Formats: sequence, C-alpha cells, structure tokens
Amino acid sequence: MDGEVPVHSWSCSYYVDGDKRWVSGRLTLTPRAVHFSSSSSSSGGGAGGPFLLLPLSRVTHINTESSCFIFSAVTLQERDAHKHWFSSLKPSAAAVFHVLQHFWRETLVPPTHSSHTPLSRGQRLISMVSDTQHTLSHTGRALSQQGEQFHHMIHQLEKMESDLGVTDKLLWELESPAWWPFGKLPWNRRCQVEAPPPEGSAKPSKEILSVPVVFYRGGDLNAADVNSGTLVLLVSSLEVRDAAGRLVYRFHKQEVDEIRVHGVCDISVRQRHIGKPDICFRFLSAKMAEALCVLKAQYKKKVEFARDYSGFQATPGDDITPGSGALRGAGVSLDSNVPVQLAAGDLTPVQLHVQQNTVSQEEAQELKQMLLQLKSLALEADSELQRQDESLDVLMSSSERSTVTIDTHTRRMRKLL
Repeated sequence: MDGEVPVHSWSCSYYVDGDKRWVSGRLTLTPRAVHFSSSSSSSGGGAGGPFLLLPLSRVTHINTESSCFIFSAVTLQERDAHKHWFSSLKPSAAAVFHVLQHFWRETLVPPTHSSHTPLSRGQRLISMVSDTQHTLSHTGRALSQQGEQFHHMIHQLEKMESDLGVTDKLLWELESPAWWPFGKLPWNRRCQVEAPPPEGSAKPSKEILSVPVVFYRGGDLNAADVNSGTLVLLVSSLEVRDAAGRLVYRFHKQEVDEIRVHGVCDISVRQRHIGKPDICFRFLSAKMAEALCVLKAQYKKKVEFARDYSGFQATPGDDITPGSGALRGAGVSLDSNVPVQLAAGDLTPVQLHVQQNTVSQEEAQELKQMLLQLKSLALEADSELQRQDESLDVLMSSSERSTVTIDTHTRRMRKLL
C-alpha cells in the first residue's frame, strides 16, 4: 500500500495505548488505508516510516467521540476491538470524520468480480477494458443526446428565420402602404405584438452519471465546513446535492470556467465573476475516476491538471500490473511466457505469482473482441463530434443572422411608433 497516491493529510495527535501517551504527527488517507507518521520519526527533515498503517478493510466503526480528557476526537475501531484515537485534528474533527467515513464506506462495497482466488493477469486486463468500455458507452450516449439538442436548436432557429421573414413583409407594408399616396403615415399608434406562446416547456436535462462525494464550498480543503452529498453530471449542467438529495448549487455548462484535477480523488469546479467572489466547490470521492472520464469529454479545454498529476500514473504497490517498474527492476519480462532465469534468492512470492498467471488464449481472444468494440465506439464518438462541430458552426452563423435581423426590425418598429 506504500505505492498508493494519498488523497489528503491532516496534522493531529495519536494516542499510543501501550505507552499511555500522545504522539504528534500527520494522518494521511489513501483510497485503501490510513497512515499515521510521527513527527519525531523523521530524521534530517525527511519523513520517516509510518507509525501506523491501518487498512480501511479492517475498520469496523468510525466515530467522533469526546471525554473529559479528549475533546473532538475521531476513533477507528478494528475487528479485534482495538480502538485508535486521533485528536487535535485540523481544521476540525468533523471535517476529517466525513472524509474518512466516505472512503471507508466505499471499501465496504464488494467488487463486481469478487472471488476467493486471486485474479490472473488476463482477468485484470479484461476488468480494466470492461470498465473503459462502460465509461465510453456512457460518453457516447451523452454525445448522442447532445447531438439531438443541437438538431432541435437548429430546427428552432430555422423557424425563427421564417418568422422574421414574415415580420419583414409586414413591416414593409406598414412603412409604405399601397393606398397612401404621401410619404408619411396617417396614424401614430402603438402596436402591441404579443410573443407566441412556447410550443412546450423545456425538457429537463438528462442525467449522465452520479457519484457520492464529500464537498467543501470555497475550494479550501482545510475549511471546517464539510458536507456529504452527490455530484450529478447532466448533459447541460453540473449539480451539487446534499445527503438528502436537495439541490445545493447548479453549474450550467456555459458557466463552468475551470475544472482543476488536484489528485486521483480530488477535483474543484470554479465559476468566475466580475466584481464579486468566485463560486468554487472542492470534491473528494472514491469514484472520481468515473466522473473524470465524463468531465473530460464534456469540458475538454476547461479541465486542467495540477503539477503533481504524475502521481495519477503511479501503480499501487500491492497491484502488480504489466509495465510496473518494480517488476522491470527485478528483471521479470511481462511480454513473454518464458520464465526468466533468476537466482532462487532473488525471486519474491509476488514475482513468482505474476510469472504463473499468464494470459490464456481464451482471455486473449476476449480481450481482442473487447478492444475491437472499443475502437468502434471511439470511431463513432469521433464521427459524432465532427457532426456536432458542423452543427455548432451552423448555430453560430444562424444566431448571428437572427440577431442582426432582430435589431433591424426593432429599429424599424420604433420609427413606426
């Protein structure tokens, strides 16, 4: 678990039950475990090894407690009834509790391919490709819905241009009636033109994806005000909802100015304003990778990555995948089924397990079919994006023509009044 990317860390104090004393240090959360490093364990200014390493799968309860000796502490209880106390948490114990509880609950959900035997390399690859295919299918449906909206907008603009043509004819008759021989109009009256009622109320935007999140308003992770809720990704907007499902804030698609990716489970969404503070939300979620795939498809140029984005490519130490630097350093070839000749003392149990789990012919054939389907989905998405680019050009030119025509008609009608 040492290779996992940290989600966030807080300064705190940990109670050592055996020594009956408090140790100051830093509490670090990763998607699978909780680490505590003592500040006294560092040497030469660098952090030492973890004082406590607790996998979230071993935790049975997470609570906020207090007593006459401890005020606003967060406790984590293991299966063997051993309890870990963390106090002096900054910014507050409640904020840390919400984040720990969110990621702990995600570990309670069993994986879709749960089994008692370890997965082979081919099964892991099939699972990864299956998740990618599922995400790409969601993106394709979102693009299709967006294309339908573009088509509907183009149809409405065509109707608007037709109505403006009729308006032009009527204005021409009012400006120079055929039966009036003089240049001026015989009357000066106020024409009240009622706008036609809309054909139908606008349909609500369709939901693409919904992920549970812990969110901070203002974008500061050290703020004490933290809430649990849901981030809902819609075709035309982003919605932030609380734990009861009530709408907290809605970002319309054209109002989103920046989506910054701070970590593997951490993003922020910002809406800028002139003359008043920006509106920013910071989100933490164990399922942020699924949401990020949709966000990158919807908000291409608005998604920015932090400088430490290289941490996203780090491979967890307990999940050995093809191309892992740990295996390259040991001299293990992952592209060949021929065992590598190494001394017996140089092979670790993990490396022996990887050498035995080769990709079978059936798994390779299934991977080939899934990759072909992925290629087909990607080509369809690319074609749809090209069609939508053309539709956007048509919408821009039509809207510009309509704007100029409406301004001209407005000036002509003012002269008639």
